[in-house]
Amino acid sequence: MRMGRQIYKGRIVDLRVEPVTLPNGTAVELEIMHHAGASAVAAVDEEGRVVLLRQYRHAAGGYLWELPAGILASPDEPPAACAARELCEEAGVVAGELTHLSTIFTTPGFCDEQIHLFLGRDLRRGEPGHEADEVIAEIAWVALPDALAMIRRGEIVDGKTICGLHLAAAHLAAS
Repeated sequence: MRMGRQIYKGRIVDLRVEPVTLPNGTAVELEIMHHAGASAVAAVDEEGRVVLLRQYRHAAGGYLWELPAGILASPDEPPAACAARELCEEAGVVAGELTHLSTIFTTPGFCDEQIHLFLGRDLRRGEPGHEADEVIAEIAWVALPDALAMIRRGEIVDGKTICGLHLAAAHLAAS
């Protein structure tokens, strides 16, 4: 059970004002956004290319390059199942192998959202199925070093994608 006063509960977030005593003993009220969590996949094919989506994000003011990702369907959905579902729905790709790379907090100053990052390998074609609120303008296969260069040039600015690409590159280099 969540504590505090609910401000808003929607399909994706539950915003509350919560009374908290900080580790230093200070009592405060914090605005906390609760989120079910999500998964994202850096799907890398046998040629070393990663699939990227150019997806519309209203909050960001336009289109962003991103890894395929989505929200856990329920609190007990395994993150790998979410990753597999979103990879197929958004990119039309099925991964024969998913390796968990890390779990990150996206914005821990006010939100408890965690994104589970995966590396997808042994790829084959699947059936995409975009949802009504997904506007994906382009699905591109980009050499992983080129995707990392897109980060350095400021062309990829999405946090989960930056983390996922760097972690995938490190994992593949160590393999």
